Amino acid sequence: MRTTLDIPADLIEEARRVLGFKSKTDTVVLALRELLRRGQIEELKDLMGAIELEIDVARSRRRPRVSRQGRAP
Repeated sequence: MRTTLDIPADLIEEARRVLGFKSKTDTVVLALRELLRRGQIEELKDLMGAIELEIDVARSRRRPRVSRQGRAP
């Protein structure tokens, strides 16, 4: 999608240089993706302790026994 934005030239050029991109578009797209990723991480952090999981860690780490025929019992 084409759109016109008024982004300070020095800001976009510094970001482009730091990221190693030739394209301003690539720079803006990566910046937006990173912003969304950080927002998602914050949402997950907010859930910490809010969800109770009933997981038997010891049981989940055990592997099923394999019979001599190569099949699980």
